[in-house]
Amino acid sequence: MDITLDGIRNIKIYQSRKGYRFSIDALLLYSFVNLKHAKRIADLGAGSGVVGLLLAKKYPDSQVSLIELQRTLTGLAEKNIALNQLVEKVKVINCDIKKIKTVNRSLFTANYFDLVVSNPPFRRQKTGLISPTDEKAIARHEIKLKLEDLIETAYYLLRDKGRFCIIYHPSRLIELIEGLRRKKMEPKRLKFVHSDTGTEAKMVLVEAAKNGRPEIKIEKPLFIYNEDKSYTDEVKGLY
Repeated sequence: MDITLDGIRNIKIYQSRKGYRFSIDALLLYSFVNLKHAKRIADLGAGSGVVGLLLAKKYPDSQVSLIELQRTLTGLAEKNIALNQLVEKVKVINCDIKKIKTVNRSLFTANYFDLVVSNPPFRRQKTGLISPTDEKAIARHEIKLKLEDLIETAYYLLRDKGRFCIIYHPSRLIELIEGLRRKKMEPKRLKFVHSDTGTEAKMVLVEAAKNGRPEIKIEKPLFIYNEDKSYTDEVKGLY
């Protein structure tokens, strides 16, 4: 595999040169997590592991499970765990998220995790351009994973009042919120992400609590670029 070695914050990441590569979405999701403590963390659709590895550094006492369907990406995630000397804290599992409840229960215990995060595919199969590489296509389009399956798995894995953090497309926000509430996952925080002050939101971050009470906080929006197209101070801080 033709790979590159890249650095982001306090980790280094091997990733495919032509396949799926992490974007600012991963940093946005990582920075949105604001729990004081998180000992058991799961990243659903972990890719090469960037979000989970950053969270392992953020929460030194945590154990992190990276769950990824594509074998090429789990292979990279294993390399990245070793590269960042996190073998004792982070493990990667090659698994279909839809089948988590039916596989070995010692790997996926119900009501176990404090935090579940996901940067899932958000485009329906017949919308937008489908990437010519399977790796990118599966990561961006709902080819292998539907939103309802993701939410159901997050509910299964989380302990009572545990948190689920997801980055998604604003055009499907109502669908996301309705899906969360159907599964007794109550949205608690919401943050819109804009390219700049003159554009509509391009992404939305949502935190939901398993069996939480109805109450939501709308946080101030995040703008990626200044008028001169340079990164805003907030985004510079992410990098």
